[in-house]
Amino acid sequence: MNMSTITKMNGHANGMNGIKSDNNHVTKTANGKGQLAKAANGNHILAKTANGNHSAKTANGNHNAPKKDIRKILKIPDDPFKWFNSFITLKTKIENDEDYCMYTGEPHTGRRQEILDKHPEIKSLMGPDIWIVVPTSICVISQFILCWLLKDASWPFLMFMAYCIGGVFNHSLGSAIHEIGHNLAFGHGRLAWMNRVLSLWCNLPIGVPMAITYKKYHADHHRYLGEEYQDVDIPTRLESWLFKRPVTKMIWLIFHPILHSIRPFYKSPKPLTGWETINTIVQFAYDILIFQLFGIKPVVYMVAGTLMALGLHPLAGHFISEHYLFTAGQATHSYYGPLNFILYNVGYHNEHHDFPYIAYTRLPELKRIAPEYYDNLPYHSSWIKVVWDFIFDDNMGPHAHGVGFVKKEML
Repeated sequence: MNMSTITKMNGHANGMNGIKSDNNHVTKTANGKGQLAKAANGNHILAKTANGNHSAKTANGNHNAPKKDIRKILKIPDDPFKWFNSFITLKTKIENDEDYCMYTGEPHTGRRQEILDKHPEIKSLMGPDIWIVVPTSICVISQFILCWLLKDASWPFLMFMAYCIGGVFNHSLGSAIHEIGHNLAFGHGRLAWMNRVLSLWCNLPIGVPMAITYKKYHADHHRYLGEEYQDVDIPTRLESWLFKRPVTKMIWLIFHPILHSIRPFYKSPKPLTGWETINTIVQFAYDILIFQLFGIKPVVYMVAGTLMALGLHPLAGHFISEHYLFTAGQATHSYYGPLNFILYNVGYHNEHHDFPYIAYTRLPELKRIAPEYYDNLPYHSSWIKVVWDFIFDDNMGPHAHGVGFVKKEML
């Protein structure tokens, strides 16, 4: 079963007219009026701002819209093997007139061409930024020094440092690996292989080999955004059925890095590559080196920091904020806040999916050049609030990843 952005039927196969949504989450629109967010020509993925009872609000601070149960609206059954059939699809057109909607392909492809047609100067922003070598190297070297400093630390202090410091460094390096995975350090030319080398360098403090495998599957996330099996970011049906209550959703977040790492091998397995073998050898050689130099505690510090920072951690809010159904009908949300500085502007996620070959340093400029395509879209301003809503809002959970049915009452 496949899924994609939902667009109101208007006779245009690739048209994306405004979709209204009533949701109660941590999204805002820059216009601050709680009205249907539209681009100048009204032809890209849109959604009504959220004015519900949670953290969703506009600049005028109104919270008047009644709360609606998205589960009921989307008719998501409890059966673990049927909920996805009612929630996500890609290639099919809904036959029931009551659904009053149709499904089109990956939404950012159409947006990209439309934005380029209107703003051809954006092409000048495309390309790598080799200066990412500097901050990533600072992180790698800092983590090595911390491994030395913490070799005799107590276990409680070690775990505290792993969560608050080491995890932040490692999550930042993980975001850099995402950036480098798009060949945005050395480009796509004859030095493209240097991107892989740099990603191996960034992988060292993370403790487990992941850089090359991540790149292999992340390409499908862009190409098949919202497709049930090939977009491995989408939780499995079993995950969506098991983790529906606040306590179980907290457990899901804690184990998120493990679930996220094994999910590709279940949903869309690919053959092992030579670079993955190199990644594994280099990583375990580094882990053994750290163990020989400093003992077991620094190794635990590295791995624990990675697992905690990618799990129940403020920075991990970006995993949820990017493609979860905080606004019905909108496949991707951006985050505009100070934590973008740490995570290489990964919060500029609409911008990134529209133009994945624009380096992170130029994504704010993209937003400035084409404000009509970004300023009116709902966005997040707090990853901590995203995590809170994910846990305690009944409408949210692993089931809410992507875009589901939009019924007439939501249009």
